[in-house]
Amino acid sequence: MALPISHPKIDDKKGKSCPVTGQSHEYQAPTLGDIRSVCPAINTMANHGYIRRDGKNITPMAICRGLKACYGLSSFLAFFLTIGGWILIKKFSLTSIDLFELGLHNGVEHDASVVHKDCPPGDKDAPTDIQPDLVNEFASEIVNAASASAGRKLAEEEVVVTGHDIVRTRIRREKLSKPLSGMHAEIARGEMAIILGVWNQRVEGKEGVPLPWMRRWLGEERLPDGWRPDHTHTLPQVVKTASAMRAEMKSLRQAEEVAAATATQ
Repeated sequence: MALPISHPKIDDKKGKSCPVTGQSHEYQAPTLGDIRSVCPAINTMANHGYIRRDGKNITPMAICRGLKACYGLSSFLAFFLTIGGWILIKKFSLTSIDLFELGLHNGVEHDASVVHKDCPPGDKDAPTDIQPDLVNEFASEIVNAASASAGRKLAEEEVVVTGHDIVRTRIRREKLSKPLSGMHAEIARGEMAIILGVWNQRVEGKEGVPLPWMRRWLGEERLPDGWRPDHTHTLPQVVKTASAMRAEMKSLRQAEEVAAATATQ
């Protein structure tokens, strides 16, 4: 499905140019004094100039426009995510923020992140540093599962990330943290359901997100080279994917409980 006429033009989207090349939307890692959040999707937008590259004084409108231009989200989905985010961090007047404010613990942010440490007890804001060991653990688990299924060792370039992979990751990470609230469990699934839908590709006959894309996004907060949105992704599509993930997580956890109970008999 083509982008709607009302969608912001990708090449014309306003954003701070790359300080090295002067080109719009080229990747530039944050420099000294730049601010980033706990969210790889938002940080990637800043690193590519879809919102201010310094991560400061960001308006809800800027985030909404950035989500549409950077990821091809529908207007309603972008609005829903933006307003919901501002409400969860208690910015009810919809004032501008610096990106670190998205890290308010148990606002949009939640424990059991794929690539961040949990918020230390008593801290107001969660850590934003990406943990390379968690990125590697995420990728290795998916490669090992795909290799076992294929009957041979696969390279990361041959592997795609599916909803099933995210389910296994979420179960693994949530075992290591305090239980998430129902809302934050939905947020954790939803954020990954979005990127699964935005980047879905067919690789070696399998459908999913190329693992190198996901590794780069989580580890470097960077878009795939040359990628641009090729469809508009909507809230119903996200809900469908996240709901399937929720059902699979419930099924796998029930199976684990039965296996554990049987083992103790």
